Amino acid sequence: MSQAFIHPTAIVHERAVIGAGVQVGAYTVVGEHAVLKDKVVLHSHVVVDGRTVIGEGTEIFPFASIGTKPQDLKFGGEPATLEIGRNNTIREHVTINIGTEGGGMVTRVGNDCLFMVGSHIGHDCQVGNHVILANNATLAGHVVLEDHVIIGGLSAIHQFVRIGKHAMIGGMSGIENDVVPYATAMGERAALAGVNIVGLKRRGFSRDDIHDIRGAYRMLFASEGTLEERVADVEEHFSHSQVVLAMLHFIRDESSRALCQPKGSRGA
Repeated sequence: MSQAFIHPTAIVHERAVIGAGVQVGAYTVVGEHAVLKDKVVLHSHVVVDGRTVIGEGTEIFPFASIGTKPQDLKFGGEPATLEIGRNNTIREHVTINIGTEGGGMVTRVGNDCLFMVGSHIGHDCQVGNHVILANNATLAGHVVLEDHVIIGGLSAIHQFVRIGKHAMIGGMSGIENDVVPYATAMGERAALAGVNIVGLKRRGFSRDDIHDIRGAYRMLFASEGTLEERVADVEEHFSHSQVVLAMLHFIRDESSRALCQPKGSRGA
């Protein structure tokens, strides 16, 4: 615990690994298998349990519960883990669970994410970098969020759903199918609502890339032909575009969920 500050009322297990510059606030509990890397900040009343690693510079606010057992009746006490990356902000009442044997034994969170008040990351989720979960957004088990995804407040993501990079989910949405990269989706049972133009501009995408993404989106979700045929057409037409090829890779990747479609679309 060299160079760390541990409040006298905090309970830190003697076997926990505490890095340099760590701050542990009042009434916080850190379990036996926890690893807090350098400059982690735990405010008061935080619980870090389980085989949990928290990366450098991550800050966790009061009443968050990190690394606790999954909300899965099949969990049998297996030594599953939670890995949280660098420079994340985890606000009040956030819950993040460890993995399970049925999902690869690990829940992962990347770097530079913001999880707002009351958001939840279920067991075996794989969350990328620069992801934002707004207030009370919830991920069921086995969800995949790629880099730069934003989930609006009070939204719920169904288990095993994948959401592609730079996608944005509107608030109060229920997402039960995969959302392609760069798209927006919203609704009680969400449908695609177009391309996330504002987000792409903010992240420095070129005008040409955005033009290609919009063209590919229109072709992919047109009414003619099957989805397989439309994917082939997009690949031929946009073979020069790495951003479009990323969309096609996402669509072709194996998934147990269907693909989220625009409202009124025939789908495949």
